[in-house]
Amino acid sequence: MSQQREKVAIIGGGSFGTAVAKIIGQNVLLHDDIFEPEVLLRMTDSTYNGEKLIEIFNRTHENPKYQPGITLPSNIIATSDLEETVKDATILVFVLPHQFLEDTCYKMKQFLKEGTKAISLVKGVNLNQEGPVLLSTTIVDILGIDVSVLMGANIASEIAKDQFSEATIGYTNEDNANLFVTLFHTPKFMCTPINDVPGVELCGALKNVIAIAAGFSDGLGLPGNSKAAILRIGLLEMKKFAQHFFPEVKTDTFFESCGIADLYVTCTEGRNRKCAEAFAKTGKSFKELEAEMLNGQLLQGTGTTEEVYKVLDNMNMTKEFPLMSAVHDIAFEGKPVTELVSSLEVN
Repeated sequence: MSQQREKVAIIGGGSFGTAVAKIIGQNVLLHDDIFEPEVLLRMTDSTYNGEKLIEIFNRTHENPKYQPGITLPSNIIATSDLEETVKDATILVFVLPHQFLEDTCYKMKQFLKEGTKAISLVKGVNLNQEGPVLLSTTIVDILGIDVSVLMGANIASEIAKDQFSEATIGYTNEDNANLFVTLFHTPKFMCTPINDVPGVELCGALKNVIAIAAGFSDGLGLPGNSKAAILRIGLLEMKKFAQHFFPEVKTDTFFESCGIADLYVTCTEGRNRKCAEAFAKTGKSFKELEAEMLNGQLLQGTGTTEEVYKVLDNMNMTKEFPLMSAVHDIAFEGKPVTELVSSLEVN
């Protein structure tokens, strides 16, 4: 008797969700002994040029709002129905803004099959009275399933165009990690599994805070040496934060794609950097810039900055993280952007 095949569902059809859906759609067909061919992609009920985006997607196999000109495999089927998306799934791929993760998990809980597993591509962090809470832990606590994470230097538009990229899969269950490597790995999207969920996940979250600092630097017109210092100091603060709250985090993780590579590309090309540069130049709020510049996408770095600062402030540790604290004070407390330079001098 043949082993039952895995059924994949993707939660989130934005820019990154669409890009990884292309990879997943191709790989489930390539490995049809392991995966069922049809993949459901849960998208919101948004419109594009007056037509429902889901209807456009299922007719044309393109997502013109978030990945124009990119054709996805026809076995990716979009739907807004959460129950329909997850009820038969054995693998859940979370690729939605972290602001919506907890509510989505509660809504889907009643529909899940026993033995379902998940991988989270969501970047961000929650917090409680004890400190930071991993988003993967939030999924585990609500759904009671094993959760791996995937992070890395992954600009969505480049992945959608099949340009070479790397990613890091953090896992606790090695069998599931090997399954996820099969699901995501291609010659142009190289996936490395490591047994360090908190390290991989926190790299993916904290780099967005540093990217805001890099954007401030660009907005101020600081030279390359200064921006290089931001990346170096930022990486040290990321490592210090991660290993303080999660002592099991491995130093080697910061040299994987999820670490220094993702930090570099986010500080040079990402949306958090772009909006932070505009913040420094225009004085507009991040909410205004998000609405003007991101075509319906949401910033992740601002929310993460607030969460990280709350943790540090509650524990009287803000002075130990001068760069992250300066990003918060500039973004949310009205401090001048030039305060960024002062934070570098402290280091």
